[in-house]
Amino acid sequence: MADHTPTSPEAFDADVAIVGAGPVGTLLAILLGKRGKRVTLIERWSQAYGRPRAVTYDHEIARILATLGIDSENDPAINYHDELYYWKDVNGENLQIVDWQSTSASGWRVRYWFNQPDLETRLTGIADTLPNVTSIRGWQGVALAQDAEGVELTIKRNPEEVGADGPTRTLRARFVVGADGANSFVREALGIENEDKGYFFDWLILDMIPKGPYEMKPAQWQLCDPKRPTTIVPGGPGRRRWEYMVLPGESVQEIQKPERAWELLKPWGLTPENAELERSAVYRFQARWARTWNKGRCAIAGDAAHLMPPFAGEGMCAGLRDALALGWRLNFILEGRMGMEVLDTYTTERLEHAKHYINFSQELGKIICIADEAEAAERDRRMKADLAARNNQPVPTDICHLGPGAWCDESAHAGELSVQGVVEHAGRRDRFDQAVGRGWMLIGLDADPAAALTEKQRLQLARLEGRSVRIASRPGLPGDAVDVEGTYAKWLQAIDATYVLMRPDFYVAVTAKEPSTLQSRFDKVMGAIHLRMADATATAAMA
Repeated sequence: MADHTPTSPEAFDADVAIVGAGPVGTLLAILLGKRGKRVTLIERWSQAYGRPRAVTYDHEIARILATLGIDSENDPAINYHDELYYWKDVNGENLQIVDWQSTSASGWRVRYWFNQPDLETRLTGIADTLPNVTSIRGWQGVALAQDAEGVELTIKRNPEEVGADGPTRTLRARFVVGADGANSFVREALGIENEDKGYFFDWLILDMIPKGPYEMKPAQWQLCDPKRPTTIVPGGPGRRRWEYMVLPGESVQEIQKPERAWELLKPWGLTPENAELERSAVYRFQARWARTWNKGRCAIAGDAAHLMPPFAGEGMCAGLRDALALGWRLNFILEGRMGMEVLDTYTTERLEHAKHYINFSQELGKIICIADEAEAAERDRRMKADLAARNNQPVPTDICHLGPGAWCDESAHAGELSVQGVVEHAGRRDRFDQAVGRGWMLIGLDADPAAALTEKQRLQLARLEGRSVRIASRPGLPGDAVDVEGTYAKWLQAIDATYVLMRPDFYVAVTAKEPSTLQSRFDKVMGAIHLRMADATATAAMA
């Protein structure tokens, strides 16, 4: 099918207008801008919010950030703790132990800690280097209307900054994305309803900067005390965070006053003399998701699409996954490589993935948010018995599947985050993403993956700018890269596979042992992404 642009580029102010310039919107702008798309990034506030919000992310986000040159293992704004994650009762006895100590299958540590303003500054700095990304700060979306070719987005100067009579202007973009938070204008304008689980708990968040050395052992844990459920975690380098559940009958206004904060922190040895109270604020933890995440040429991401309690540390992570999943789809649609229908798989895949973490976080919340002493005692008895029955072994972090979409459900590990090992490639020894690259990657273990495809399929992979990488299981064997630590051999032997097709978001699309199986499953994925070839010549070659 030939590329076809019914309207000239000059008719559009941007390829994509993104409403909301937090981490999610800014990451999406970077992913689009790096491939030359014209992006307008619209942020309601003129100045960046300089206080902490999210403080942790997982291995998948470390993998994403690494593609931008942000190395979570060696970055002054990020740290980690080689410790398990404990849930303890009021006497300090363990109720649950979670493995936040290991290196994940995707090649990064399970958990990292950071200061959100620092990360946002880093992301904004990257976006600012891209000449085709335009930031408009101090404006908010007020109306949108879409047709078959684009979206009219009306924005207005934020009345909270300039008053009600501020100016308005209209932009025309091929696509609009709402990464504009829990009260999303874009979601509301599209008429998208939320599925609300009716889960509401108010918690006081205290972000602290100790003025000298301060150690907490363990570094990351939950105090399941019915008198005051409490979370104690790092807040990034040089920072600590305490979270206290607001108890029934307590005043939200009173508990977030600084003097009350210092009362709560006194048992932990923090005083105005030895620490700075960076932020004291009450947040309402909620569990909800939007019922669809795309309509026509518009989509939503991040908190606009989902809200979850923070107990699994996955809220911002889910939003950054949204950005990556949207980024490769929008890039390929705008380049004429995929049909718009592929946006439907964004909703089906990401919605189910986010729902898993929302439900998981809510279940964790049910454990800690118990203020009744009898109920807490029964919880403690049950959890201690479960922990003893497995000999105090920590539980691993879970593996989460995408919902149905652009991956083959007949394949082992498809729909899951791909394993990543250290390889040697072109004289460099590093994780696969850094040594070889990312994108559509077809790997074969001691086998030529390109030879396993038909000529038509090789053309399709090329259309996706995909690469075929033969991984040698040991030095001396033919290959493009060497499996230095045996990671790929162990993985593929465990699932009885020779070939893996990985997507630009690191998720597995296909695994197969034989070329014939790879070919049939490859075809299914190409159909799911609505691949479009570049010209009639290529189409004829595929016939």
